[in-house]
Amino acid sequence: MFKAPAVRRRFVAVAAILGWAGLSIQMYLIFHSRWTLGASLLGGLVSFFSYFTVLSNTLVATVLTCELTSRESAVRRWFLQPWVSSGIAVSIVVVGLVYSLLLRHLWHPEGWQWLADELMHDVMPGLFLVYWLCCVPKGFLRLRHIALWMIYPLVYFGYALLRGHLLAVYPYPFIDVEKLGYPQVFVNAGGLLLGFVLISVLLIGLDRWRAARC
Repeated sequence: MFKAPAVRRRFVAVAAILGWAGLSIQMYLIFHSRWTLGASLLGGLVSFFSYFTVLSNTLVATVLTCELTSRESAVRRWFLQPWVSSGIAVSIVVVGLVYSLLLRHLWHPEGWQWLADELMHDVMPGLFLVYWLCCVPKGFLRLRHIALWMIYPLVYFGYALLRGHLLAVYPYPFIDVEKLGYPQVFVNAGGLLLGFVLISVLLIGLDRWRAARC
């Protein structure tokens, strides 16, 4: 798809700009809301980074930015490793699917909030999947990488529960212990983790198929 380096670079640049734009709009909306209410802006920043969606989109935008950057660094080498970029691809696909299946019907954002939601939940998962298909080297993934990829959602889940226990605020309704109780929350989390693993297996299968065709 991106045989010409210039076309590939333009695509990555547009995707990176859209990624950071979605995050910036969402951060502005949170800060503006808290400023209007006279609430702590630092608390708003903590709240901003308490969403799996925001964290995953940040990782996506970082990978795309590293792809554009020609200067070598340890950070760039880390994020552009196929197994790292692929794990982030799994996470952002999960973000898009979970939002569409479980969350989209719960509210109807308008204006800038609608734009931020569309960018982070629909546009960026699609663009990063195209980036992964066309730009990330294939044939390097193994099933053992799934265990490494799972660390991220598991650590996030633990953090979300701890923060919710301390503040009585949960980022997503399906892990709201106050309303659902721990047994149901763990069942929900187990289902999401199973979905994460299935998507990981599909991605590895696609990686091997693409590698065999090259």
